Amino acid sequence: MASLYLDEGAELAAVAAGDVVRLGGPEARHAVQVARVRLGERISIGDGRGTVVTGPVLESGQGELAIEVAELVREQPATPALVLVQALAKGDRDELAVQAATELGVDRIVPWAAARSVSRWEGAKAEKGRQRWATIAREASKQSIRAWVPEVAAATPTARLPELLAGTRLLVLEPTAERGLAQLELDERPLALLVGPEGGVATEELARLTAAGAEPVRLGPTVLRTSTAGPAAIALLSARLGRW
Repeated sequence: MASLYLDEGAELAAVAAGDVVRLGGPEARHAVQVARVRLGERISIGDGRGTVVTGPVLESGQGELAIEVAELVREQPATPALVLVQALAKGDRDELAVQAATELGVDRIVPWAAARSVSRWEGAKAEKGRQRWATIAREASKQSIRAWVPEVAAATPTARLPELLAGTRLLVLEPTAERGLAQLELDERPLALLVGPEGGVATEELARLTAAGAEPVRLGPTVLRTSTAGPAAIALLSARLGRW
């Protein structure tokens, strides 16, 4: 079953069963001209802010479509929230992490300008990179038919992370940590998983984070790639928190 999203900022909060929802713009054109959505086919449309409606296509043509709302699901944001603080990485490894983490249910994503990050977002590149990650998160949410699309923050250096994530429990994924994530006692605080770049978290950087209250934790006996560690941790926590 195909799933689509309204344009950013548009909401389905006032929609009820039996209503007709119309979709235009690039999303609808792609559905009609590329995905070949047909009359009568059931599709889902979400607003990325907690509401997903599903129903048969009533109109399809000229880059616009309309469905009749047969089912309506409204979800509250999951608690405690899961935040991925993903270090900028070379190639597409950080983007792979964003995609997988979104499919697995992450609630917020923070691009981390870590000390050992080879990739650098500076000037106009910073907003371009954020928008790229936001697009990846949106497409991954669509594929998963998620009610909520995770927010992607601006690229943030280490010094600003404690302030940005105030009130959140900071967990630094560190292979040498004594405590394992699977055994960590959880509470009601939001959880932020800090994943370093290919070279890992620098020693002075780890010291600065722990001084600010962050907790080093390990996933297991092996060292995972930066593209894999965050999604693996999110999967583990999702099971422990009863999301799955």
